[in-house]
Amino acid sequence: MAVFVALGAFLMTLAGGWTALRVTDRRHLVLGLAGGLMLGVVGLDLMPEALDAAGTEVFGVPAALLLFVAGFLLAHMVERLLAGRQAAHGAEDGASHEGRAPEVGLTAAAAMVGHSAMDGVAIGAAFQVGGGMGAAVALAVVAHDFADGFNTYTITSLYGNARRRALAMLFADAAAPVAGAASTLLFTIPEGVLGSYLGFFGGALLYLAAAEILPEAHHDHPARSTLLCTIAGVAFIWLVVGVAG
Repeated sequence: MAVFVALGAFLMTLAGGWTALRVTDRRHLVLGLAGGLMLGVVGLDLMPEALDAAGTEVFGVPAALLLFVAGFLLAHMVERLLAGRQAAHGAEDGASHEGRAPEVGLTAAAAMVGHSAMDGVAIGAAFQVGGGMGAAVALAVVAHDFADGFNTYTITSLYGNARRRALAMLFADAAAPVAGAASTLLFTIPEGVLGSYLGFFGGALLYLAAAEILPEAHHDHPARSTLLCTIAGVAFIWLVVGVAG
């Protein structure tokens, strides 16, 4: 049952990526919406779950929050290192797009794939608890996997990667929940480890949203409509979390 439900996440992820692909003439609106979706996922979905799952504290600070900060800093350091290497060697053969390192986009997309796999694991684990719990978790996952697909394609292409790479990462992200759900037939991930991962991933995702996606959205089109798209993205995740809760 869990694997069958995860197929819905597969389709919704592809739908999100297709939407991002089709609206290239409204790129600023796409980026504004993607930034809002990412902010909503981190603040309203990932971090509450991470704090609940990884309940231990380190010197008075929840472990999930420490890993959140570590993820943010690591994303910043990786981007700066890659940007510095580009500046030293110069852009060659389309290796950059508006000064951005394609590797950053691929790394971020790979993290999205890992997150989607954990979504599948969450579906499988919830169905092991009971049908009602499984249905609630599946609803949340399927709904926000539209945002995952949207963000995966947007992030990959934003950093100058070719369309085929962006599509490859999109399909990997779509397949990840199915693989994650299937894995629960064999083993389960300890709750503390899952919470720590979500905290770390949330920090990296927030960095990309706040330092890259949203500034890019307003760079050429500082319009009110872009801001409204960002707010709409956050509101959508809030709605999803509220309905699932």
